[in-house]
Amino acid sequence: MKLDLLITGVGGQGIVLASDIIGEAAMAAGYDTKKTDTLGMAQRGGSVVSHVRIGDKVWSPLIKEGDVDILAGFEKLEAVRWGSYLAPGGIAIVNSQSIPPPSVSRGLEHYPTDEEVVDILKQGIERVFLINGTAQAKALGDIRTLNMLMLGCIATFVPFVGVDTWKECICRHLPAKAHEINIKAFDLGQRETQNVCSR
Repeated sequence: MKLDLLITGVGGQGIVLASDIIGEAAMAAGYDTKKTDTLGMAQRGGSVVSHVRIGDKVWSPLIKEGDVDILAGFEKLEAVRWGSYLAPGGIAIVNSQSIPPPSVSRGLEHYPTDEEVVDILKQGIERVFLINGTAQAKALGDIRTLNMLMLGCIATFVPFVGVDTWKECICRHLPAKAHEINIKAFDLGQRETQNVCSR
């Protein structure tokens, strides 16, 4: 068994925390896990990428281009940038949030629409799930829960980890006062992905 996940977005979206929880949950389910993070400029708004590899035995944390089973883009342009890493039959879960880089703000580059993002990703795979995660996290009352909402979406496609294990790992990484709203975000992410899958 092997599952390679690439989590990407920009600084401040909680990507490293989400990937830490994925790795911990997989280990709790009895699998070997390796992960590595690339923080770019390591500043809020800079590109962030986490590689998470899960299997019976994993030797390297880095995923080769064309081998990603699940790509989770917390920001849609970052999802497009890493789309070539998806394996045939892979899955892309993309938050529809737009955070244009300076080159777009200066009019030097075009920022893709939701439809363009889906079309680009579907050139290599069939299953692309566009999630309005940022708006839903805001509606919950805390935009910082976006990472747990996206984690709920990811968990839908990681059936060997039980829901209780996911939630235990979430709670271990967060202060007690944040447990309730983040578990709500996780549950919402699971429901959202299941709804999209059933359409």
